[in-house]
Amino acid sequence: MNRRPFARFAWFFVAYLVAVILFGAWVRISGSGNGCGSHWPACNGALVPPAPAEKTLIEYTHRLMSGLSVLFALTLVVWARRLGRPVFRAALLALFFLIVEAGLGALLVKAHLVVNDASVARALVVALHLANTLLLTAAAALVAWRAGAASEVESAASAPAPTSRLLLGVALAALLLTCMSGAVTALGDTVFPTQPALDASLFSTIRADASPSQHFLVRLRVLHPLVAVCAALLVAGVLLRIVTGRAPAAPAQYQLATLAFSAVILQTGVGFVNVLLAAPGWLQIVHLAMAQAVWISTWLVWLAARRR
Repeated sequence: MNRRPFARFAWFFVAYLVAVILFGAWVRISGSGNGCGSHWPACNGALVPPAPAEKTLIEYTHRLMSGLSVLFALTLVVWARRLGRPVFRAALLALFFLIVEAGLGALLVKAHLVVNDASVARALVVALHLANTLLLTAAAALVAWRAGAASEVESAASAPAPTSRLLLGVALAALLLTCMSGAVTALGDTVFPTQPALDASLFSTIRADASPSQHFLVRLRVLHPLVAVCAALLVAGVLLRIVTGRAPAAPAQYQLATLAFSAVILQTGVGFVNVLLAAPGWLQIVHLAMAQAVWISTWLVWLAARRR
């Protein structure tokens, strides 16, 4: 059976999920989380809100996009049944994480953990929300990988040693924790915005943020850059072993590792600029998009490292 149409649709689904995730970040940044009130899945008590305000329109658009992603996921599952158990199971996994994603989004709305809420509960849910989005895009990429021609290049002869696969697994775990800390930091930047510090005042701002009198979201703001730098060094080092040939790799994995390594370097630069400019909304979205690029590309490197 020709798997190319399915693989293309699966990769489209991955791209669409990233677009939904980025638009969800815009919902938070624009303060539109309560645009539909506490109603879910309805919006202000109606399936189609009449004469919606700007924030209502933003939140409602995000819900429409999320609903469409469920239809895409169901299509993926039904189609995958014809392509064998590995693809079908991956599609079911993607659908599962998508349902969890919807549940976490509903929790934020129903519990009023939106707009200027700065509670510990919101910080925890936001961190779990982003962790689930990473697992969701990873599951969707797994569907596309198993259905596409890329999986055919895997072989026991060219696969990296178990140590390389273990290191890649550690790198993925580091990325997951880094993104979770980034979600909490982004929440703090939204609720407690600061002014850009392009000179020595940056260090004064960091010291002020660390004061015990500050809100916990402000005190935690310095944590993410430190975690991110450590994770970037770890991930880049693991990928560099493959790029430089110190770890045996198939051609497909070498290409993916090169792409992932480049994404890590670019993301580090974006993160540095994000700190200097005090995390403007547009740059937060770019930063999140790059985080997804690093995550998905590194995940594909790990998939290419598995033996058939």
